[in-house]
Amino acid sequence: MSTADLIRVEGLKKWFPIRKGFRRKATGYVRAVDDVSFSIKKGETLGLVGESGCGKTTVGRCILRAIEPTDGEVYFNRRGEVINLTTLESKELRDVRRELRLIFQDPYSSLNPRMTVRDLIAEPLIVNNIARGSELDNRVAKLLNKVGLRPEYMQRYPHAFSGGQRQRIGIARALALNPSFVICDEPVSALDVSVQAQILNLLHELQVEFNLTYLFISHDLGVVQHISDRIAVMYVGRLVEIGDAERLFERPLHPYSASLLASAPIPDPKRRSRRKERPLKGEVPDSSAPPKGCYFHPRCPYAQAICREVYPELRSFPSDNGHEHHVACHLAEELELQGLSI
Repeated sequence: MSTADLIRVEGLKKWFPIRKGFRRKATGYVRAVDDVSFSIKKGETLGLVGESGCGKTTVGRCILRAIEPTDGEVYFNRRGEVINLTTLESKELRDVRRELRLIFQDPYSSLNPRMTVRDLIAEPLIVNNIARGSELDNRVAKLLNKVGLRPEYMQRYPHAFSGGQRQRIGIARALALNPSFVICDEPVSALDVSVQAQILNLLHELQVEFNLTYLFISHDLGVVQHISDRIAVMYVGRLVEIGDAERLFERPLHPYSASLLASAPIPDPKRRSRRKERPLKGEVPDSSAPPKGCYFHPRCPYAQAICREVYPELRSFPSDNGHEHHVACHLAEELELQGLSI
């Protein structure tokens, strides 16, 4: 593991059993995450994108061990000490989790409606015996200021706030323990577009101020482009491409990445008419019975015989800007795919 890396994921798998019959015997497995590997550098934002159901959220929850991975390792660089999160006992994991936090997707269901804002933000501080009494109130007030809310709101309940304000409360709660790594699980997907921009700008400001590292999970390419340094693209539980955000948007190397970019709306009709790539047709394969070979080949317009027989491994690809770029495609050198820069 490089000293520049904060998180390194190696061969991560999460298979959910399909149980049938009276004895609830496992008759198969849903391969929600299937052999995923990547790293995130300190202070970096890695965007994780893909269609709904491709395993993005499961990756994030496995990293935190909110759900137990089936296989693989997750390494965390804790102030120079490399810790394998997948082997920690519950007591050790609880201590490390202070530095690994999660911002949830839905600001309405993620906040307990019976708790005040003060209690919601203070809970992690109380559970970890960090602050009590007036010191606790002072820390909650500072956190509210950091996320753009007034300290006078402490005694209000979640129902008194808008969606954007609720998400700010969730962000303050995630930052209460001064984490170094935050997983943002579609933190703006439930918000209006105008509010999305405010929350994204807030996340960026907090990242700079507190030297945070983000795994930003989203299906919205515009949002990911705005906030990410690098982007990883998932399809049916596997990574198909990972690389510098600017390079991936300008010249994707995997047909699925190009199709995702083609699905992004372009307001200008002239630019839209010059677009070569078209949005995908067909259905996403069943992750409990993926097709032989490349999982994408039934929907890929460029598929060849080798694509139907052999799954392509994620391999390094030469990049003209000095950043590492990896792609899982047999035909990456031959294809000239179109990005969003037309």
